[in-house]
Amino acid sequence: MDPKRFQDYTNRLVRSCGKIIIGKDEVIRQIVVCFLAGGHVLLEDLPGTGKTMLLRAFARSIGGEFRRIQFTPDLLPSDLTGINFYNQPAGKFEFRPGPLFSNVVLADEINRATPRTQSALLECMEERQITVDGESYPVSNPFLVMATQNPIESYGTFPLPEAQVDRFFMRLSLGYLEREQELEVLARPASRVLLEELEPVVTLEETEALAAEAAEVAVSPEVADYLMDIIAATREDKNLLCGVSTRGALCLYRAAQITAAMEGRDYVIPEDVKREALPVLGHRISSAAGGAADAEEALRKLLDTITVPLEAL
Repeated sequence: MDPKRFQDYTNRLVRSCGKIIIGKDEVIRQIVVCFLAGGHVLLEDLPGTGKTMLLRAFARSIGGEFRRIQFTPDLLPSDLTGINFYNQPAGKFEFRPGPLFSNVVLADEINRATPRTQSALLECMEERQITVDGESYPVSNPFLVMATQNPIESYGTFPLPEAQVDRFFMRLSLGYLEREQELEVLARPASRVLLEELEPVVTLEETEALAAEAAEVAVSPEVADYLMDIIAATREDKNLLCGVSTRGALCLYRAAQITAAMEGRDYVIPEDVKREALPVLGHRISSAAGGAADAEEALRKLLDTITVPLEAL
């Protein structure tokens, strides 16, 4: 594998999305990690911070088919998956694909839909297929679900169950812009105007090739042990109600490999694991004190207490 290809791929996407969302290069980079890993992103933040615009910019930059779904309480599972309808002129039933048959699916305000509709995402996110009336259809490749939700407002919402939250590769947050950055946004043309001018900077074939090559990044036994020390610590900490699942360990392993390639290396170092631990594991643990912020703070403290392996001289 050639790490320079990963660096070039990442830089192109970060620059492209950075034309729309200013000052959030690290969040964009994390979405690229998730995309190459074949995972899904849960983007939590307050309204008006640019969540939807960022995901639209990313979808345009990768050159794939994009669909946006506004989740509401009356949304049905068939509105996502598609339906079999009777074609009267042809005299037979035909399948009409839903918006999930795309490369990038934006599930906007996912926690406003009922649990029944939320569960319609489970199969396609994990199994990469959709079953309608007993028949299964493969989803597009590459495939990415990017869901947004407001972590504060709870009126009229249906909290995501742990089983569904665990299927998201990462949970990210944009946060507010710096003063100078916000002044720049105020003075420039509207984001929707800039978005129309955005062109694809990578191809789907390039994405598939790099995703396959990422598995070739070497992980030494010492680094793998360090990763498992983190996983074990979340399971043993008395301040946490539940630890990280095996799926979470696999996601962290994969994220560390891609991060290493983006940094120009064909091997993983402990800093790669530590860098990805919070976005990959933060939403997979529950704090006894309650709240996502408490769980993330507990994870930060754990990371500071775990011994990092040193390079043998």
